[in-house]
Amino acid sequence: MADRRLQVFHTVAKQLSFTKAADVLCMTQPAVTFQVKQLEEHFNTRLFERHHGRISLTPAGETVYAYAERILALGRELDTRVNELTGEVGGPLLLGASMTIAEYILPRVLGEFRAQYPQVRAQLTVANSETIVSQVADRRLDLGLIESPAHLPGVHTEPLGEDELVMICAPAHPLARKASVTPREVAATPYISRESGSGTREFADQYFRGQQVAPEDLNVVMELGSPEAIKGLVETGAGVAVMSRASVDKETRLGTLVAVPLAPRLIRTFSLVYPEAHFRSRLISAFAGFAAARMRDVVPAA
Repeated sequence: MADRRLQVFHTVAKQLSFTKAADVLCMTQPAVTFQVKQLEEHFNTRLFERHHGRISLTPAGETVYAYAERILALGRELDTRVNELTGEVGGPLLLGASMTIAEYILPRVLGEFRAQYPQVRAQLTVANSETIVSQVADRRLDLGLIESPAHLPGVHTEPLGEDELVMICAPAHPLARKASVTPREVAATPYISRESGSGTREFADQYFRGQQVAPEDLNVVMELGSPEAIKGLVETGAGVAVMSRASVDKETRLGTLVAVPLAPRLIRTFSLVYPEAHFRSRLISAFAGFAAARMRDVVPAA
C-alpha cells in the first residue's frame, strides 16, 4: 500500500548502499536510483549525500526516513488487520532475537510455529539484546526475544521462561571436576567474555558484582561477539566462560565441553518485548503465546 518510492528509499537508507538495496528489493541499481531521484524531486531536496563512493542521509533524508518507518509500519498493520477479517493467521512477522535465543532455541520454536501457521512469513533479525530492544522501541520489529531486562521507555516486557548460566571449560581444565564453582574461582582463571551490549554479558556482570567480584577484576583474555567462537576458544583450554546452558547442550553431551554450575546458581529470565500501547495482531498474540509455551520445553533443564 505504501508509495513504492518510499519503500525503495527506506531500503537504501537502511543499507546505506544503492547496490545492496537493489539486491534486497530484487531490482536493478538504475531502477533503485530512479525511484530515489523521483522522491527527491517530489520533496525538491536531496535525501542522500554522495561522497567517495559512499552515501549518508542528509538532514531532510533523516526526517523522511523517520516518517517512512512509521508509514511502512502502519501499512503492515493495515494489511494485517484486513487479513484477519478472513479468520486466517498469516502475513509477515518481524522478529528480533538475541544471539543465544536465535542460535540455540528459536529455530525449533519457529519451525513448529510455521508448521501450525503455514501462512506466516517470519523474518528474523539477530543482534545483541540492547540492539533488539532499540529496534522494537523504534517499531522496526514486531517482537523481540531477549536475555536481559529492557531498559528503554515505551517497551513492554513479558517473561518467557528461565535459563541457567553456567561456567564452561575444557574437560582437562582444573575446574572441570568440581560440582560447582564460586565467582572468585572464576575470577582467578583466564576468562573469555561476551561483548558489551550482550544480555549474557550484562547479566553475568551483575551477578559478579552481587557476589563482591568486580567485573573489572576478572582475568579477561578476550571479548567475543559470537557464542560459537567463545565455545571454540574454550575447547582449546584458553580459558573459561559463562554461557547459557542451552547454548552448550550439544557440546556437553559430546564431551567437548564441561558445564559447571555457579554457586550460588545464576538463573535469568528470557523475555518477550514489544512496543507499549501498540496494536497487537492475532498473529503477534499467537506467536507470543506459542513461544512462551514452547520455550519452557525447549530450554534444557539444569
